[in-house]
Amino acid sequence: MKQASLELSLSVKKTRKREFLEQMDKVVPWQALIDLIAPYYPEGKKGRPPFSLATMLRTHFLQQWFTLSDPGMEEAFFDVPLYREFAQLPEFSRMPDESTILRFRHRLEKHKLAEQILATVNDLLIERGLLLKTGTVVDATLIAAPSSTKNNDKARDPEMHSSQKGNQWHFGMKAHIGADADSGLVHTVRGTSGHVHDVLEGNSLLHGQEVDAYGDAGYQGIHKRPDAKPGVTWHVAMRPGKRRALDKSNPLDQLTDQVEKAKAGIRAKVEHPFRVIKRQFGYVKTRYRGLKKNTAQLVTLFALSNLWMVRAKLQGAQG
Repeated sequence: MKQASLELSLSVKKTRKREFLEQMDKVVPWQALIDLIAPYYPEGKKGRPPFSLATMLRTHFLQQWFTLSDPGMEEAFFDVPLYREFAQLPEFSRMPDESTILRFRHRLEKHKLAEQILATVNDLLIERGLLLKTGTVVDATLIAAPSSTKNNDKARDPEMHSSQKGNQWHFGMKAHIGADADSGLVHTVRGTSGHVHDVLEGNSLLHGQEVDAYGDAGYQGIHKRPDAKPGVTWHVAMRPGKRRALDKSNPLDQLTDQVEKAKAGIRAKVEHPFRVIKRQFGYVKTRYRGLKKNTAQLVTLFALSNLWMVRAKLQGAQG
């Protein structure tokens, strides 16, 4: 990216935010994504010319990386020159307002382009040998939703539900993912209400080319379900209580415990993409009403998390 032209530049220090955007600018397959969305983007033959597709796509990704709402993104363009620079907005030009940003997101949702963005990113990763297809780890995480009823409908989101984890109740949705057992890169995303049990979605998270699949104890019995895929061997964790009851002085129980440790080491890789979207990108609460819109955002977030997780390898390949 070109250096931002600020009237007062008192420091040449490269901030973490600038470094992050420079890295993502290099690894996002911009042209492939632009080609994907272009058939659904207006050419602007009438009225005010639209912003370039590249600018709107970059704006959309800025929202994901920095948890910015539509009006928040509009204001950020005025406050943060680095964002304008990344979005390729010329100096002193008009900037996208919240309505323009909203319409672009709605266009992506209408044509289900989030799923195709993930597929396009993963095609790149497969081409570079970073995403394999021999094994999948499945897992789910709870995403909180606003529980307030101070809105036009005077009600909570009807598509969100409460679920119990330990001794605590959580209101919101679940993000179910299937990730590559070798790299932890996500290939499949499903969004459900918070009360949907993990095992119900487990088999839908497989891409169909796996030999092995891994899950925690919440996926017990998944291989017996009607939707189980043939040819897949499931390696599901032993229930914690049963594992604690193992006799460590018994050689067979010792071997069983070692197998459980090995399975846990493989399953741990699925936690990485969750950490990226929650800690790196700051996504801890749903922004929209309804599962469809929030799931589309989750799919986009995991596509971007895949790029973030292998950014060093991608930049090395480009170099």
